[in-house]
Amino acid sequence: MSRSRRVLLKLPPWLAHALRGQRGPVPWSAVTRGALSAGPLLLVAVQAGRTSLGVVAAIAAMLAGINDRPGSRRVSVKRIGVPALGGALGLVVGTYAGQQTGAVVLTVILTFVGLVAGSISAIGPVASAVGTQLLVASAIGAGMPLPEPGWERALAYAAGAGWLLVLRLVLPTPGSLAGDFRFDGERKAVAGVYDAVAELLDAVGGPEAMRRRAALTAALDHAQDALAGPRLRRYASSSAERRLHAQYAAALPLAEAATALAWAGEAVAERASEGPRRLAAAVRGNSHTGPLPAPSRSAPALRALDDALLHAAEVFDQGRGGDLHTRPRTLRDRLRAAFGSAGREYGLRVALCFGASSAAAQALHQGQWYGQHEHWYWLPATAVFLVKPDLGPLASRVLNRAAGTVLGAVLFAGFAAVLPRPEGLIALVALSGALIPVATRHFAAQTAVVTVLVLALVMVGGEPQASMGRIGETLLACAIVLIVGHLPMPGQRGGGVRARLAAASEAAYAYLTHVLDEADAPSISTSRTSGAPRIGTSGAPSDHRGTSSDHRDSPSERRSTASERRVTPSDHRATRWTLRREAYRTLAEARTAISLSAHELPALARHTEGADEVADLLERLVDTTTACAVHFDDTGRIGPEHTERLTALLDELAGPVERVGLRLPGTPLAG
Repeated sequence: MSRSRRVLLKLPPWLAHALRGQRGPVPWSAVTRGALSAGPLLLVAVQAGRTSLGVVAAIAAMLAGINDRPGSRRVSVKRIGVPALGGALGLVVGTYAGQQTGAVVLTVILTFVGLVAGSISAIGPVASAVGTQLLVASAIGAGMPLPEPGWERALAYAAGAGWLLVLRLVLPTPGSLAGDFRFDGERKAVAGVYDAVAELLDAVGGPEAMRRRAALTAALDHAQDALAGPRLRRYASSSAERRLHAQYAAALPLAEAATALAWAGEAVAERASEGPRRLAAAVRGNSHTGPLPAPSRSAPALRALDDALLHAAEVFDQGRGGDLHTRPRTLRDRLRAAFGSAGREYGLRVALCFGASSAAAQALHQGQWYGQHEHWYWLPATAVFLVKPDLGPLASRVLNRAAGTVLGAVLFAGFAAVLPRPEGLIALVALSGALIPVATRHFAAQTAVVTVLVLALVMVGGEPQASMGRIGETLLACAIVLIVGHLPMPGQRGGGVRARLAAASEAAYAYLTHVLDEADAPSISTSRTSGAPRIGTSGAPSDHRGTSSDHRDSPSERRSTASERRVTPSDHRATRWTLRREAYRTLAEARTAISLSAHELPALARHTEGADEVADLLERLVDTTTACAVHFDDTGRIGPEHTERLTALLDELAGPVERVGLRLPGTPLAG
């Protein structure tokens, strides 16, 4: 363990998180897009004599650049485009509210916008980005002095974000020359799944197995999102896309078998991971698999792994398409998230922060604290980023925002003293846009870059240098958000964590119930004493689907056109894979929320104590259910070891679930 890592472990969790940053290679494609977005847009607007609209377009491009994350082109349409529409709407609302109302009414309107934006943010990451841009743009529209009407500002905003989206769709990325460049993001994501399977197989029986299994879940989530983005047609319309869908679907039985092996905890031969690695290389190179090594067939999970490799070899040859095994969220699901406990709690907190910061900004503005500066919107816009849990725990956000703003303001003051105007400032905007994709790895760095960019835009727009004012407003916003963040709210604190844990438990139980129903053997019943669900032993075993005497432990290479035993997933198995994906995905989301809550200040972290224990047990329950499914496919029955493990886990869940304040699906809590 490195010295810096040991130091972070000794620090309080809330402080250690503030100092921790992401690592990885420089996303040169995103850097290029950032350099070609805000700066060139501003240059064109200045040359055309429409500087104010250029400032609006550059702000939109900057916010779109923050959402320009790795993934497929199709997903970028939703990830960049949908929040931009929310921002355009916010700009219209803010502009007309600022022009037609007084300070008190405007504050009420912005508070209501904060309530709506906070509630919809609970739906998911894209909805959260929509809420962010809705709030930021409404503050800018109400406070930034621009000569254009609201609809014209909104068009400029949409054009700025749309320009970055066009760059994302048109410009090639590294590795895109292997096959159809339109699907390079999808191809990379699917290859990452096979690599994650191989890494999990290498770690089976060792201390890294569970971490690698979590990495496999993340890779599957990423690939699923990359392939399931918005489309004009319902189904994949090109052979290249159908092939990628088939290759993703072929990875699911491999992931299932690898998870079962990790659950068993017995190390496997090194050649077991060679097949998935060759499949990953075939996906990246858009080529055939070539010969695949056969793993040992000495155990049910190993036989499942071998069968999955044979099936993948056939799929890679034919590539006729495949089910992504997703269950789209309905409008009812989204409304349930927005108006549920998590949406209500977060909506109230955002409304209070946004409303209070708007009121304070209005009071300072009306009292001429700003002097001749017309930039009161900075205070509520800063509060928007500070109140977003997507960017880390509250204490971490406040510390990083304050530090980043001070650094950015000082840097800009130095640049403003030496750069020519407006040419030098436009170049600074372009440079800042290029740095955003790298700076998003740490909130303080992102804040510093954004501060430099916004201050440059404001000065190009005609306002004087305002670095010191930005620092004061940011510190005031930090104080407001810290106070509101610790205020008691109606209902139970930690609603976001509990909502995600509840979704994870529902998905885990749905997956378990399906596997037991498929086996037509054990069933879930409720203990009268503890209220915990138990595994019964009713039902007869189904037909035998495989025998342990079927050993083909040959090291010989299999051709990708293998015509031996093939895996043809039934409707039951396809449903099972859908439920398994949903169980692991919701668990990963719950894990993220729990981790953020654990790094809050103690006064906030205590409200979700014990949630990590529930997540651990649910994760083990889903892993055991996967092992049961693989064993049943091979033997036609669920073994006694699996039944005992399931019973023990379900009994063990009752206590932690009750302490956290959850309710098991279909099972009343004791007492």
